[in-house]
Amino acid sequence: MAKVKSTYICQNCGANSAKWIGKCPSCNEWNTYVEEVIEKTDPAKTSWRDDAAPTTRQKPVNVKEIEKGSERRLVTKDIELNRVLGGGIVAGSLVLIGGEPGIGKSTLMLQVALSASNTKVLYVSGEESQQQIKMRAERIGVGTDNCFILSETSTQNIFSQVKEMSPQVLVIDSIQTLHTNRIESAAGSVSQVRECTGELMKFAKETNTPVFLVGHITKDGSIAGPKILEHMVDTVLQFEGDRHLTYRILRTIKNRFGSTSELGIYEMQETGLRQVSNPSEILISQRAEDLPGVAIGATIEGNRPLMIEIQSLVSTAAYGTPQRSATGFDAKRLNMLLAVLEKRGGLRFNAQDVFLNVAGGIRIEEPALDLAVCASLVSSYHDIPISEKVAFAAEVGLGGEIRAVNRIESRISEAEKLGFEIIYISRYNTKGLDLKNTKITIKPFGKLKDVFEDLMG
Repeated sequence: MAKVKSTYICQNCGANSAKWIGKCPSCNEWNTYVEEVIEKTDPAKTSWRDDAAPTTRQKPVNVKEIEKGSERRLVTKDIELNRVLGGGIVAGSLVLIGGEPGIGKSTLMLQVALSASNTKVLYVSGEESQQQIKMRAERIGVGTDNCFILSETSTQNIFSQVKEMSPQVLVIDSIQTLHTNRIESAAGSVSQVRECTGELMKFAKETNTPVFLVGHITKDGSIAGPKILEHMVDTVLQFEGDRHLTYRILRTIKNRFGSTSELGIYEMQETGLRQVSNPSEILISQRAEDLPGVAIGATIEGNRPLMIEIQSLVSTAAYGTPQRSATGFDAKRLNMLLAVLEKRGGLRFNAQDVFLNVAGGIRIEEPALDLAVCASLVSSYHDIPISEKVAFAAEVGLGGEIRAVNRIESRISEAEKLGFEIIYISRYNTKGLDLKNTKITIKPFGKLKDVFEDLMG
């Protein structure tokens, strides 16, 4: 008879304890330990392949003798997904997609499965019935003969169906709904999530089949389950956006096969998610006239240049303590830039309420937007609008100096393509800059004060 034992597991980080404790010594969270009954069975009988042969022992090989193999990638019809994955789906990879409820994770995965015309895809749903998925598929309006739907939560039953049909891509929606007979705890617990992910990872690596896992997130925005879940998978994608807005952002958090600074942008419509090929046009609002407090900055996300609209509002503080609010921008960096403007520019923000917003619902942390933020604040402070044909691309130092940023050619090219006529950059970026075929006017400066004198007179 199998030995049954009980242990206490932290639901936040997955740490184990022989008895209940109030504060987790690993993640310092309170009241996260829950008792779970774990049944230890024979691992060979619970593998995804019950008839699997004993694992062969690997021998150490000199690094010079290892043959270099090329990564086989499956290129989907979703260009944005291909970008964030580093050029396509890598064979045998385990991809985790997290996001808030109702943000569109299931729609994205079903859309990818339906658009794979030459690839057999098994879409496993533990949250919806086959009829519900059929209704969503009809709404998306993409038809294929290679997409199969399975409503199941047991990993043993899922693997039995996998052995019968041998899919080329496996989608699990969601990992928190799966359970395995190897663990006696409830579905969604730390033990079940960790064990099910381990079985799926073993299946992906042994069969060279890519597996997509849809995961829930907690209130603080992190993926639910133990932190080890993110360490086990090859790629972690975060699906972000406001459910009340139409645009969604697919951001790479971890990627063993590509860059971690890529993002894809979608627009949620009645017929599903539409890929946005030129996000700069949607991130810049269409203004009928020039408004004070609005400036356009050039940023880089991965390999993609973006033009971002910075909106600010500076008004007299109605109460004793002035407010500082930033949406889509680092609040601490905003306070630093306000201190620089006060010290180097002579502006009195200590008696002003300051509100800053990055248009489009996107969050940017690159320092290349510093000059655009400062220009937006000064414009709102003096109530002088900045021309919509002007863009900014530079970092601001504590001494009020304009610092250089990387890949300035891509930023200038993106601004010129979108019809901007003037772009302010650092004078230290002009070294080696080829301006022969550039029609946009480039204004390099070294001091923040000189920029505002040229901009506003």
